[in-house]
Amino acid sequence: MAMQYPEWIWQNGEIKPWKEATAHVMSHALHYGSSVFEGIRSYVTPEGAAIFRLTDHLKRLYQSAKIYDMALPYSQDQLAAACRDVIGKNGLSAAYLRPVAYRGLGGFGLSAETPIDVAVAAWPMGPYLGPEALEVGITACVSSWQRFAPNTIPAGAKAGGNYLSGQLVAREARRLGFGEGIALAASGLLSEGAGENLFLVFDGVLHTTPASASILTGITRDTLKVLAREDGFEVVERDIPREYLYLADEVLMCGTAAEITPIREIDGKQVGSGKAGRITRRLQQLYFGLFDGKTQDKWGWLEPV
Repeated sequence: MAMQYPEWIWQNGEIKPWKEATAHVMSHALHYGSSVFEGIRSYVTPEGAAIFRLTDHLKRLYQSAKIYDMALPYSQDQLAAACRDVIGKNGLSAAYLRPVAYRGLGGFGLSAETPIDVAVAAWPMGPYLGPEALEVGITACVSSWQRFAPNTIPAGAKAGGNYLSGQLVAREARRLGFGEGIALAASGLLSEGAGENLFLVFDGVLHTTPASASILTGITRDTLKVLAREDGFEVVERDIPREYLYLADEVLMCGTAAEITPIREIDGKQVGSGKAGRITRRLQQLYFGLFDGKTQDKWGWLEPV
């Protein structure tokens, strides 16, 4: 089925038709991966459409740009307004938002000075890993590709070039018939999914890998830590050897796109009961409850469109 694109997009300070949002083929970002971006969702709530943790996402965008020495030509407030504008212009309520800043056409060298172009797109998107993923879970494999070592590429930045690693992990998993791939860190310890963070459950306690495991410290990951602790669960950040994937009572992936996706099987080995476990279900209830009003938003995470 052909991809259906939205009609409008925000680029460099204005809303324009989608087809007019172009970049030159010699743009720096196309050749060297020099872009930073965010993935954000808006949801329909009892109070109307709201963007989830917009401020936190945009804060991370500017942090990523700082790491890569990219001075964004718009303020955070301006990009927040652009996110709201592009949702409204396209007549959307529940949507996926993609703010992206990239080095445009300028010099041709690695360290060349270029303009920083910025765009914000919005489109409808269902469950990232498939329509049944949230309910029945997915299969996964440990990839033959590892995450980059510390002090090579900054895993803490959400940058376009970083995601070449995730592409290798994800495409290998699909080729082998799995729903998603899981990467180890350069240490051989567990890192994260191709584009998601991981939680493992042992005896009612949630375990997740630390920032030092070459992960992007996800905003959904942070959300689950807060919600879980608020609900009385213990959450531990620690190094996790690969084999503990096979011993966990439950394993789940999380991210803005993936939301909260249970993993039912890893490397052909059943995880727990082979379906979403009790704690995974509870976290889904708490998380999606933020959007239907069943979970009180004590943290101001829902920002009206």
